[in-house]
Amino acid sequence: MDEIKIMAEIQPDPSKCRFTVDRPVYEGAVYFRSREEAKGSPLAEAIFAVSDQISAVLISGNVVTVTKEDFEDWVPVAKQIGATIRQVIRSGVPPVSEEVRARRKSSEEIRRKVQELLDTYINPAVAMHGGFVELIDVIDNDVFLRMGGGCQGCGAANITLKMGIEEIIREHIPEVGNIFDTTDHAAGRNPYYSPYGW
Repeated sequence: MDEIKIMAEIQPDPSKCRFTVDRPVYEGAVYFRSREEAKGSPLAEAIFAVSDQISAVLISGNVVTVTKEDFEDWVPVAKQIGATIRQVIRSGVPPVSEEVRARRKSSEEIRRKVQELLDTYINPAVAMHGGFVELIDVIDNDVFLRMGGGCQGCGAANITLKMGIEEIIREHIPEVGNIFDTTDHAAGRNPYYSPYGW
């Protein structure tokens, strides 16, 4: 097998590091919140085994995003994670168990749950700051959101969404894959589907 190239990039939220692989890793998106949830899925299991500080793994297409609890230097851990990703890909085993795909809820059910969470929990809190969060779409298990009102263009919007709203959605709806912010914060308008993922 030819050399597997992987680019590691620490995210704006420094607890997360994104590993972009030069080939598909998994068709779809799946999020693991713990070592227990990763059981039976070789790639996630192997990544959790790298360090006790790893708290979540998101596998989506050719991107693997890893969250760790401390803000210590990513470099040594990132090197180990890169080597682990290469090893699992070379082994030829499916990186995610078929059982995970089979358990996944439908787009319609995820849409209903996200909308309910926005209506009852997230938007009442965001409204106190003059903003709102709108569900644009759910494709497979990927969620597309847009921020409006006081949130659009707000310097803290990125942090609010990534560290607040994303965590709430993942806590209540663990089967969600990627969460994309489709808001054009710079231009003050909504360019549907030019998302930045995390």
